[in-house]
Amino acid sequence: MIKVRNLTKYYGERLAVDKINFDIGKGEIVGLLGPNAAGKTTTMRMLTGFMMPTSGDAFIADCNMATDSLEGRKHIGYMPESVPLYTDMTVRDYLDFFARLRGVDRTRTKKRIVDVVTLCHLEEYVDSIIGKLSRGFRQRVGLAQAIIHEPEVLILDEPTVGIDPIQVSQTRSVIKELGKEHTILLSTHILPEVSMTCDRVIIIHKGKIIAEDRIENLSAIMKGARRLRIEVKGPTEQIVKRLQRIDGVRKVAREGNYLIVESPITVDPRGQITETIVKSGWTLLSIESVEMSLEDIFLQLTKKEESEQ
Repeated sequence: MIKVRNLTKYYGERLAVDKINFDIGKGEIVGLLGPNAAGKTTTMRMLTGFMMPTSGDAFIADCNMATDSLEGRKHIGYMPESVPLYTDMTVRDYLDFFARLRGVDRTRTKKRIVDVVTLCHLEEYVDSIIGKLSRGFRQRVGLAQAIIHEPEVLILDEPTVGIDPIQVSQTRSVIKELGKEHTILLSTHILPEVSMTCDRVIIIHKGKIIAEDRIENLSAIMKGARRLRIEVKGPTEQIVKRLQRIDGVRKVAREGNYLIVESPITVDPRGQITETIVKSGWTLLSIESVEMSLEDIFLQLTKKEESEQ
């Protein structure tokens, strides 16, 4: 549903997006993750036809957004970071207005308003003036507007920024529900957002894609690392020094009452760790594999990218 090929954008001499490529299939929820000024919003603006690329192509449902933007926009629901709302209108009137702008058949508009209001949990506020709603409920109105015309593709720019934790959780639930029938690309710099909502992640940094995969796969790929969390009863400093001598162990670090042991993905040091601890007269209380968190992955990737420049 979304296809990007060598997409590039310059602002004057500043390179904002640098020849990026990715594909998003039907029914996927994909997170576009990166720090502020990484190129996320610029990418989304090119995908929606709001901004033309300097070079490269972006396709939505086989429509080239540079040459066939009007047709492509029919397939897109877009929720920008700052949702454009008419604050003197009621929620119902606003959605009716956007349904007309989107060419929704008048005989279907009433039902579509009921459907999106229900999905976005706006039933109690459908006849409220938008200007009197909290920021969280305004975000929901923006989301309802984005799906009023039943688009195949949803593009959401920072959909939970600035709202309270309860409404963040509710918005995530709505997005996951929408993902059953839509292809969704959402951008965020909030790491838990991607972990809890998305099937796959694209990490962008300084305009370049530096990683793209399922989160669990990225954790295995990162430096080809295997991570073990162990709990040992014994003198911690001596244990650390002894474990660091084991062939293949790259690093041993403290994490609360546990030790985190890193090794290459091709090496399984559990047997040697167990043997070393037992022979030393210490007690091994637990040993388990642990995945790298998305935060670990993100920080390592961005630091690696910066060190190579």
